[in-house]
Amino acid sequence: MLIFPAIDMLGGQCVRLFQGDYSQETVYANDPVAMAQTLENAGFTHLHLVDLEGAKAKKVIHWNQVEGILKHTRLIVDFGGGIRNREEVERLFELGVDKVNIGSLAYREPELFTSWIEVFGADRIILSADVRDNYIATHGWQATESTLLSDYIADMESRGITWLTVTDISKDGAMTGPATGLYRSVCHTFPGQNLIASGGIRNLDDVMAVHDAGCRGAIIGKAIYEKTIDLTALVQLQTS
Repeated sequence: MLIFPAIDMLGGQCVRLFQGDYSQETVYANDPVAMAQTLENAGFTHLHLVDLEGAKAKKVIHWNQVEGILKHTRLIVDFGGGIRNREEVERLFELGVDKVNIGSLAYREPELFTSWIEVFGADRIILSADVRDNYIATHGWQATESTLLSDYIADMESRGITWLTVTDISKDGAMTGPATGLYRSVCHTFPGQNLIASGGIRNLDDVMAVHDAGCRGAIIGKAIYEKTIDLTALVQLQTS
């Protein structure tokens, strides 16, 4: 399966938040570019890059770090956090980003989001669906909406999405295991989607659990930084 080590950027540093709470931040490294190089040297081929500051500011903030990672590594990067207009999407692709993750904008401006799928192609756009108690959460997880996840995915599938990341906020950064039942349900209901699991993965057993649930890939952050997962075995699970 696809393995996406995660770098979350805040204030120019690599951090992890607990359940999306900006007041519960742990700093793991001062230089995202150096961290990306470390991950590449460990054998990873992909990278999930998030601009947490951008998610709050509603615009991409960490341009220099994005450019540095793409310039100094060969990692296949997907990026999210704060993207609000086509110009930002175009700039990210010009820099070499492989895919963009769109969350709040897709919910708030679905027609604009649909136009990006039409312009750039469904293989370049990942719908980022963040969930709290089965309802969509937006704006850096600060707001919970009134739309059920299943209804939201159905609408977005009709608009052409083929890549989907689902994050159960209660699992993110908590190291309590992934939302395997939720992922199994999504994969069963929407078999045409390339679902990426995000949040809660602690070890290889968790990775295999989301794989067995039908997920195409898994985003892994804290388990890598806290060294609770075997990186050599994790790298061996990668596929292109």
